[in-house]
Parts: sequence; C-alpha cells; structure tokens
Amino acid sequence: MRIGVYPGTFDPITNGHLDIILRSKPLFEKLYVVVPKNLNKKTLFTLEERVALLKEVLKDLDFVEVVSTDQLTVEFARSVGARFMLRGLRMLSDFEYEMQLSTLNHVLNPDVDTIFIMSSYEYSFLSSSSIKEIAVFKGDYERFVPKAVAEALKKKYENQTNSSGN
Repeated sequence: MRIGVYPGTFDPITNGHLDIILRSKPLFEKLYVVVPKNLNKKTLFTLEERVALLKEVLKDLDFVEVVSTDQLTVEFARSVGARFMLRGLRMLSDFEYEMQLSTLNHVLNPDVDTIFIMSSYEYSFLSSSSIKEIAVFKGDYERFVPKAVAEALKKKYENQTNSSGN
C-alpha cells in the first residue's frame, strides 16, 4: 500500500492545503494529514481545534486520516509504514527551506522520500499566516478557506475582540 504523510501546522487549513491533498489522491492509497505538537509555534487555534477543523474539512475523503503526534514526523511515518512525505511548494522562496527539511528527514529516516507538489497558481500566494492577518482586519478571507474554517475564524476573532474590550 502506498502510504503518505502530509505534515503541517494547519493554523488553519486553507484551500491551498486542500488542493495539495486532493491532487495527491492518485499518488496514495492512504494519506495521513499530521498535525505535530509543535512547541516552537504560537498558534491561533489549539491543537484540538486544528485537528477537529481538518477532520471536518476532509471528512469526505476516504483515503485521508487526520492525526496529531508528539513524535518527529519521520518517526510517525515509520510507525505507520509510510514511505513518502508530501509537501507543497508555493513559490521559489519555499524551496530552500523545504529542501533542507527534506534532506534532514531523509538522513533521519532514509526509507522516507519527500514528494513535492507545486501549488496551483490560484493558491500560490496563500498562507495560513496571511489568512489570519486578513481575518484580524475583517477582510474578505472566506474565498481562501473551506466554509468550516471561515466560520471558525469569524468566531475566534469575534471572541478575541469581545474579550479585549474593543
């Protein structure tokens, strides 16, 4: 069975992430969308919220399983028998970081190769960070994220505005 692992913070998942997942379907019989417990990143959504959003957005994709892990991603890949790590590339600027990460992962686990899928042009400018910035300033972000994410962002920023006294 061809098993892949698509790791990410997914804070939140965007239509760009979703596009990469959908386009990977011919490559994998099973794809784990993995949210590592990353202690170095401050996130808007908790780990549990991000996993719940991913499960909601991806619920109709029978080849996808959403999980979180406190392992290194390559160790998680080994534990589920995955031979491939899936990564998306938006712009040339992503390549250097992704190449470094891919090489490090391959040194840690030589049985896992990285497969890069270039973002579709309509998503090449999207990032979770830019979506959050648009949302905090009440801009039009809904066309860039799945409906469940748009609703969660709206609720999250309404709560932050209400709790900050603005």
